[in-house]
Amino acid sequence: MEEAAAFVRLQFSKKPVVGVLTGTGLGASVQSLAAEMVLDYADIPHFPVSTVVSHPGRLVAGTLAGRPAVVFQGRFHLYEGYSPREVAFPVRVLQKLGTDHLIVTNAAGGLNLDFKAGDVMLIRDQINLTGANPLVGANNTDWGDRFPDMSRVYSRILAQSAASICRDRHISLCQGVYAGLLGPSLETPAEIRFLKTIGADAVGLSTIQEVIAAVHAGMKILGLSIITNINDPDNPSPASVAAILDVASQAAPVVDQIIFELVRGLPDGRQ
Repeated sequence: MEEAAAFVRLQFSKKPVVGVLTGTGLGASVQSLAAEMVLDYADIPHFPVSTVVSHPGRLVAGTLAGRPAVVFQGRFHLYEGYSPREVAFPVRVLQKLGTDHLIVTNAAGGLNLDFKAGDVMLIRDQINLTGANPLVGANNTDWGDRFPDMSRVYSRILAQSAASICRDRHISLCQGVYAGLLGPSLETPAEIRFLKTIGADAVGLSTIQEVIAAVHAGMKILGLSIITNINDPDNPSPASVAAILDVASQAAPVVDQIIFELVRGLPDGRQ
């Protein structure tokens, strides 16, 4: 973590006010970033490498709405064979760079039948069903407390700001609970019924590990899911990767607008 952060800092000396992790098909969801530096993950010491289609595998740094920002275009997943700590590695690098705010985006299957494909869901809370946690093992007290509180994972202030932005710009925004699974196989109808029963509104194969690490690091977090398809267990239909990517890419400009306006309202980091 130290060496990776030092390498990034050599190329981009500003302290990032915000870090953004983009999900499947959402690499273009921060188009408003004025890039000053682009690094392939493979060139950063100790950094994992994205192996999933639609995850470009680049760190882009620059200014977003006038604020220094770092964007990770592509993330890592447990189903790729990475450990929870490897999946959360970008968050630890952000922590070392002094970043206080994290925005995570993902593509998710809708479980709430009031949702529709293309909706943006504000993540209100999450359910970890991956069977993994990046905090397992010896705790580094410089990173955070041994037992971080998870009663308010996502920042209410950032959520309120995002909701206000969407109202002002007539962007349809739903809210719900995100369930994270291990993958890579998608859900059976029986599993969908179970997820709905325990209170999940959307399901995906990412985000959980990074968010836990960010809570451990004391970051303020905003989560946005693009609902790429609706999972109705009584009327199951196959979900194709191509269709998921298409819906996510179409929603990317809307996500970009929300993120830009949200970041514009953050402190500039010079205090």
